[in-house]
Amino acid sequence: MSGKREALILVGLVLAVDAIFVLLYFLAGIESAGDSAKVAFTVVWTVITLAVVIRGLRRIRSFRRTR
Repeated sequence: MSGKREALILVGLVLAVDAIFVLLYFLAGIESAGDSAKVAFTVVWTVITLAVVIRGLRRIRSFRRTR
């Protein structure tokens, strides 16, 4: 795989995670939930996004090192 393709996959995965969490936000009724539920939801969303980004950046860095 090329580095450009890995970068596009990373962007696509981040967009997919965001789309899923926005959908969950409205379907689960988080907008009307208490503050602690909103904070917990945001923390989970951030951690999952961070995991996806770290994975993608590691793959891009690995590709660049092997070139």
